[in-house]
Amino acid sequence: MRRSADWMHQLDERIIEHLNDDGWATPATMAREFTFTATEDRIEERCRALQDAGLVAPIMHDGDMFELTVVGMLYLDGELDAETLPRQSKMNV
Repeated sequence: MRRSADWMHQLDERIIEHLNDDGWATPATMAREFTFTATEDRIEERCRALQDAGLVAPIMHDGDMFELTVVGMLYLDGELDAETLPRQSKMNV
């Protein structure tokens, strides 16, 4: 069972699951592929929050593509409590 943090959103779960399934993605591709309404900007915002917590990482230097980290995989497998992850003030969006 996954243990999310209080700062996490339902969209965060979808992003993490998508990256697990596809290997990598940009906020633009996720915005096109998600079955619910989420803008590219909102997805990018949440990717940055997940990056700050160590759940996802940018692939390229421009930071437009993201992939799941080992920490993200542990979270998905229910082996990590997201409340124990670093939290920065900019994550309160």
